Amino acid sequence: MIKPIELVIFDCDGVLVDSEVIAVRVLVRLGAELGWPLTEAEAIERFVGRSEAANHAMVAERLGEETATAFDRRFRELHAEAMDAWLTPVDGLPEALDAITLPTCVASSGTHEKMRHTLGRTGLYDRFAGRIFSATEVGRGKPAPDLFLHAARTMGVDPAACLVVEDSLPGVTAARAAGMRSLGYAGGVTAAQRLAGPGTVVFESMRELPGLIAAHRG
Repeated sequence: MIKPIELVIFDCDGVLVDSEVIAVRVLVRLGAELGWPLTEAEAIERFVGRSEAANHAMVAERLGEETATAFDRRFRELHAEAMDAWLTPVDGLPEALDAITLPTCVASSGTHEKMRHTLGRTGLYDRFAGRIFSATEVGRGKPAPDLFLHAARTMGVDPAACLVVEDSLPGVTAARAAGMRSLGYAGGVTAAQRLAGPGTVVFESMRELPGLIAAHRG
């Protein structure tokens, strides 16, 4: 028997805040500066949806530990500057949140510091304060299920009664591994076909979100 949804778990970047397109531009710029030329498509495939630790390890393997450390530092600097200049909530997201009546939380590959900045900058932090989970709290980031399972356990909800809202392949993969259903937002940088798969409904506008969640309530 399929359990009704009791908890909606939101990713942060690209789902709540329109940050992924900004981050991809920063990654392309940094790659050019530090010796790893990247197209936007390559940056999306390699970096989007993964934890800072996983991305650091990937850069270190390619360019060495010293360059990876410099990459991390420069990314944080440039990312913060760009977010302050350009960041907004994902189009339609605040109105969608107003219409959602189920309990919600955030589970992101980003650090708590980063989410305080981005969610605070867009006026969304107080909507989720006390219910925000970071990949820094678990052993493995997405696409492993650890973060989503940690969020569900802390919120006191069976994973089978959780619905994840994600915008990346690592994110929807992590939801499937956790035994959770998911909604794949294809209105950002990740193509719809990369999000499609078992237990995932793909959608392209946050204005659809309340109705999609209601359809999963059982």
